[in-house]
Amino acid sequence: MHAMLLALSLAASSGGGAFQVTSPEVQDQKPLREAQVYHGYGCKGGNASPALRWRFAPAGTKSFAVTVFDPDAPTGHGFWHWIVYDIPPSAEGLPAGVRADTLPAGAVQGRNDFGMSEYSGACPPPGDRPHRYVFTVYALRSERLGLSAGAAAQEIEARLEGNALAKATLTATYGR
Repeated sequence: MHAMLLALSLAASSGGGAFQVTSPEVQDQKPLREAQVYHGYGCKGGNASPALRWRFAPAGTKSFAVTVFDPDAPTGHGFWHWIVYDIPPSAEGLPAGVRADTLPAGAVQGRNDFGMSEYSGACPPPGDRPHRYVFTVYALRSERLGLSAGAAAQEIEARLEGNALAKATLTATYGR
């Protein structure tokens, strides 16, 4: 009951509906396009981040963060494909094909599980059932997470969860 009241109060404080994320390239519960697939390790995709748009952020949002996580990776703890944080509160999304020089001013990319500070697309092992790729946008109560560029995903995740006012997700799939 408490969770339902919290969700309703967050939706009401946003001046619209509940916090949400959309994308022209990623459809919820549908396969990723080849443009969002990794290029390497036998995958031949475009390795481009999709455009993301969010709206109805709750009152008090001071920054945003975006993550892409594969909970089905055979690592025992999933696999982080992208982390961007300290996105200014004026941002309403990210364009397709984000690079370090096209991020909003002040935004920082953390280190993903490929060891890179950039978007790295889907590339599950051949023969695995399709993996889920969870695109999450966080509305945060702090302006900055206080982490250096290239911080590890697990450290960033802990800060995100502790600062989240709201989260919105899209979950895509991909298999080969």
